[in-house]
Amino acid sequence: MLNEEIRDKEVRVISGSGEQLGIMSAKEALNIAIRENLDLVKIAPNAKPPVCKIMDYGKYRFETAKREKEAKKNQNVVSIKEIRLSPSTDVNDLNTKINQAKKFLDKKDKVKVTVRFRGREVAYAAAGEELLEKFAKAVEDNGIIDKKPKLEGKNMSMFISPKN
Repeated sequence: MLNEEIRDKEVRVISGSGEQLGIMSAKEALNIAIRENLDLVKIAPNAKPPVCKIMDYGKYRFETAKREKEAKKNQNVVSIKEIRLSPSTDVNDLNTKINQAKKFLDKKDKVKVTVRFRGREVAYAAAGEELLEKFAKAVEDNGIIDKKPKLEGKNMSMFISPKN
């Protein structure tokens, strides 16, 4: 709330420089703010009495938006890329998938490698685990294993995160 929207009888007022001006009526505080060509902003509405500060509200909003934009720019978003294999994936196809995973890891993305078992292939889960370990060994220069290979239903998957 700011300026005329403040309906409280008494408010504690803080000046633009940060010094306390004391408790006074909202009208009196608004008159002081108008004299200084600034706004009266309620910063602690739940306090007894509510706390208001005399400041340039437009400049305050601009600086807050600028800080939020800066924080958003410095934010690091990690996405998970999935690579699917089957127990019968051939050597050349596997090499292509390994190169793709290396590219993802270089871009600081996590990689989920999944081996899908179809039909009776689930009986050869050891072959799938062997394939995932071979995959992990091939990309160990670019990433480290986050989660070891684990069989969940008809899929066996592991997570690889990028090295720092």
